[in-house]
Amino acid sequence: MTDLDLLTRTLARSVKHWRAVRGFTLDVLAARAGVSRGMLIQIEQARTNPSIGTVVKIGDALGVSVTTLLDYAQGPKVRVVPAEQAVRLWHTDAGSYNRLLAGTEAPGPLEMWDWRLMPGERSPSDPHPAGTVELVHVTAGELTLTVDGTEHRVPSGASAALEADTPHVYGNDGEVPMEMVMAVSVPPVR
Repeated sequence: MTDLDLLTRTLARSVKHWRAVRGFTLDVLAARAGVSRGMLIQIEQARTNPSIGTVVKIGDALGVSVTTLLDYAQGPKVRVVPAEQAVRLWHTDAGSYNRLLAGTEAPGPLEMWDWRLMPGERSPSDPHPAGTVELVHVTAGELTLTVDGTEHRVPSGASAALEADTPHVYGNDGEVPMEMVMAVSVPPVR
């Protein structure tokens, strides 16, 4: 796949994702961005490579940056944040601290879950509504996160963010219990 193909597919996925998160129809986004509905359809189907001006208009209308729309380094569905990349925002000499483990742009209801999976166990999940995102932080063991058939290893101390509108499975392929904290953000019904 060429860089241009990757960029075109990334833009298609991002525009569809953020349009769903914002609850915009094609017509609403077209009106807000000043871009034709036909152009948006071509972009969402990865059939065109729009000008940067068009991408800026769409990003502005969705309330996200061009970087967010074109960030193909994250991959199509999952971004794993290694433990050493967590950002320590505050600390004291006595040893207190907080760390930003992982984040994502998402409005609507937010749930936090505590999970424990014993060795060899799996928990499959059907796709959630479009725009649903999940954040997981593994506190013990190793999570095998399978999204759209692709496995991602998330070791203890690491975090991951995923778009949860596709089939996904939480698994423990290790020999010790896996424990994680999970936050789920579902877009509001509009």
